[in-house]
Amino acid sequence: MDTKEYILDCLDKIAENKNIHLESGYNSAYICLVALEAYVHNKFNEALQYFSDASVILKSDKTPESTILYEFILGYLNYNEKNTTYSLHYNNARRCAKNTNNEEFLNKLIEKINQIKNGSMYTTEVRKDPLLALVKIGQAVAAEKNIDKLMQTIAEETKEAMQADRCTVFLYDKEHDELWSKVALGLGSTELRFKSNQGLAGHVFQTGETINIKDAYSDSRFNKNIDKETGYKTKTILCMPIKNINQETIGVFQVLNKITGYFTEEDEDLLVTIGSSAGISLENAKLFERQNELLNEQKKIFDSFISTLGASIDARDKITSGHSTRVRMYATLIAQEFELPDNDIEIIQKAAALHDIGKIGIRDSVLQKEGKLTPEEYQHIQQHVEITHNILEKINMSEEFKLITEIACSHHEKYDGTGYYRHLKGEEIPFGGRILAVSDVFDAITSKRHYRDKMPIVKVIGILIGDSGTHFDKNVVDKFLQTTLDKITEVFLTENHLVLNEEDKKLLSQYTLLDLYNSINSGANTELVDKFNFYYTGTNVNAAQV
Repeated sequence: MDTKEYILDCLDKIAENKNIHLESGYNSAYICLVALEAYVHNKFNEALQYFSDASVILKSDKTPESTILYEFILGYLNYNEKNTTYSLHYNNARRCAKNTNNEEFLNKLIEKINQIKNGSMYTTEVRKDPLLALVKIGQAVAAEKNIDKLMQTIAEETKEAMQADRCTVFLYDKEHDELWSKVALGLGSTELRFKSNQGLAGHVFQTGETINIKDAYSDSRFNKNIDKETGYKTKTILCMPIKNINQETIGVFQVLNKITGYFTEEDEDLLVTIGSSAGISLENAKLFERQNELLNEQKKIFDSFISTLGASIDARDKITSGHSTRVRMYATLIAQEFELPDNDIEIIQKAAALHDIGKIGIRDSVLQKEGKLTPEEYQHIQQHVEITHNILEKINMSEEFKLITEIACSHHEKYDGTGYYRHLKGEEIPFGGRILAVSDVFDAITSKRHYRDKMPIVKVIGILIGDSGTHFDKNVVDKFLQTTLDKITEVFLTENHLVLNEEDKKLLSQYTLLDLYNSINSGANTELVDKFNFYYTGTNVNAAQV
């Protein structure tokens, strides 16, 4: 049996009022357990002597279990003896547990102590152990970055530990010079806001002092208007500033209506202990929130930059105007069929928007030529992929943007290695590039040009199927053909500006591109084919023509 198991086993025996036996090798840990056993049997002096011995042994016994147990039980004893130093020991236990990855062990200690409270011979009245609140708040500090959820956790655990009816955590809004809270337990999601010098909370925020009131309505500093607005009846109040690591006041705790009696000095000490963790965690959450806001602002700027680059190609190449937008939409549909993570989809979307940026280096006479390109002109326009790579790699961005660059410049690679410009083959081609290859070709042959019409959809799908495994990755084509027709039609509508009515959308949503292909070839379901063709061509064309 290891140290942890031995300790927990002994605690079970103490809870069951059974004798525990000393075993060598556990040093200060088993001395602490004997002290606890003596304490719950009202042998106070004997317990203190054991703890004195344990503190000496602990200087050489540096195992984390022993330290956690010593600080934990010492905090427990001091709490029950109404000694305000309990919070120091509880914090020491929690800090040691966190630093040594022993938080699960500490939680089990809490559970075992609760069993001792409920089942041992120890009969002194014991309140809810505040270590439960301290541990849960400590865990929230480490895990929770959402400030609203963090405030909720702190408020709920503080309310429980203080045996109060409500707890509100107010934070200071410097921009508006207000105290605000979305956490007013009992009020749902109601947000409270008032000037930072109003009411008791405002007074505490301004002065930094703690207020403990036994009768709220007899105190002139209490703002009765909040009770009028909420319909709540405030009786007793404990109000205390929340400070950050620099001892700057960043908010206020307001604990209302002690369930039994009034708030005591012990309650004040406990709130100070909770506040030391809460202040740091709330400040960190605010910084994290601000960091996210900055990142979102940067993302918006980056996205608009990419959109602007894509639009610059449309401005030069009127023939393929809107092409990059539609390729992005088709690529998104394919990525969603693969159920890719949101971040991967965003990378592919950005690559799609930028995939033709290299056309900025192509001569106008070639880029805007209406007729068939000569071999020399075709070779020249192929250079746009390498130009895309050269442009994008000069942007000093993250590893993520390097992937965007690789995807964007690989949309003309072919699965059999005969594409350009690097002649990549199979899975050498970035997965996003294989998705763009299908999206790019599909849009090119389904888009109307002034020198040619759209290719019949049955022929388009036939090309995708026929070139699977050579030009295209078959897995990508198969996923694309599973896309429902309503989603495909939504992309067409960006070009012809028709409106998809709800009845037609419902019909098209029941079939995929592959279903359409099979229906056309078999001559079945002409209603589906005609309906799709109306949105595809913008005219009522007989199914046989598509």
